[in-house]
Amino acid sequence: MLKQDTEKIILGIDPGTTLMGYGVIRVIGNKAQMVAMGVIDLRKMPDPYLRLGHIFERVAGIIEAYLPDEMAIEAPFFGKNVQSMLKLGRAQGVAIAAAIHRDIPIHEYAPLKIKMAITGQGQASKEQVAGMLKRMLKLSDEDMPKFMDATDALGAAYCHFLQMGRPETDTKYKGWKDFVSRNQNRVAGK
Repeated sequence: MLKQDTEKIILGIDPGTTLMGYGVIRVIGNKAQMVAMGVIDLRKMPDPYLRLGHIFERVAGIIEAYLPDEMAIEAPFFGKNVQSMLKLGRAQGVAIAAAIHRDIPIHEYAPLKIKMAITGQGQASKEQVAGMLKRMLKLSDEDMPKFMDATDALGAAYCHFLQMGRPETDTKYKGWKDFVSRNQNRVAGK
């Protein structure tokens, strides 16, 4: 768990080849607030290699502007179109390279994991994710972006915030009763 006086900036990235979303949150203690979100618009750049260069420059610029402590990036989902997957993987790799260039730790989350963390269901729509983030981060209608790639990126950052201080464990429990029976010393009132 984070100390109350600890501040951390998390940059979230939703990789894309036409629109790449980004979201920045500030975490103080156990509270998160949105700092910025938007998209890197690549639609008017026909050359795929120039797009990659632009992604690197813009992500590096966002890093320079907000000085994140960590980056959370959405992992590419597996689609049927190999060419699309290759392009998306390149875009993600360039964003990761920009963070590595600045010595920023990177955490990758599957879309399903992000949706589960935000909404409680892995098959949630982009609209449901955006709606939950709006409520949890107390965002106004004016704060909500035109493109949901931005809220997807904010979701990656918020998912990472939710994962912080929750160490992974190899111990699996069948339910609450199983946890209690195996952890008598950790349960209050015993």
